[in-house]
Amino acid sequence: FLTSFQGVIMTIKSILIGTLLASSGLIALAGQPVDVQGAWARATVPGQKATGAFMTLTAAEGSTLVGVESAVAGVAEVHEMSMDGGIMRMRAVEGGLNLPAGKAVELKPGGYHVMLMDLKAPVAKDTTVPVTLVFKDAKGVESKVELQLPVSTMPPAGMAPPKDAKMDHGMHGAMPAKKAP
Repeated sequence: FLTSFQGVIMTIKSILIGTLLASSGLIALAGQPVDVQGAWARATVPGQKATGAFMTLTAAEGSTLVGVESAVAGVAEVHEMSMDGGIMRMRAVEGGLNLPAGKAVELKPGGYHVMLMDLKAPVAKDTTVPVTLVFKDAKGVESKVELQLPVSTMPPAGMAPPKDAKMDHGMHGAMPAKKAP
C-alpha cells in the first residue's frame, strides 16, 4: 500500500510542477512549441504600405522562426534593426530567427520584429490582423502558430518603445539615428 501511495504522491507532484512551469511561461504547453506573449501590431496612417508587429517568443525546445504569413500583407518577414556607423539599418533576417530553449526572445521596436509590407489596406487602431508564425525545430519539423494581433498606436503596458531610435516602418533600408543634444 505504501509503494502505491508514494507513486500517487509523485504523480501529483509532477502534475503540479508541470502546471506551475506552464503557467509561468517557462515551458510551452503540449502541442504549442512556442509560447507567444504581448503580441501586437502598429496601426498605420493612410497611404502607409508597411507596419511592424511585435511580441515575445519562448520556445520549449530550441527552435527557429523561419517564416511569417499574413492575409493583410503581400510580404511578411522577420526583420532586424541595428546601428551601423551611426545609421539605423533594417534588413530581413536570413535563415530565420534562432529561439534558444527556454529563453525569451523579444521582437520589439528597434530590434527584431515582424514586418508586414505591401499592405492591402490600412491597419486600423482597435482592430486585429491575422499573422501566422512558422517555426522549425532542431529535427526539422515545421509547426505554425496562428495569431490575431491587436492593433494599436503604442505598445501595450510593459513594452516600452526604444529610447534612442526613431522608427518609420514606411521607410525601408536606412535612416539616420536620432542624435543627442
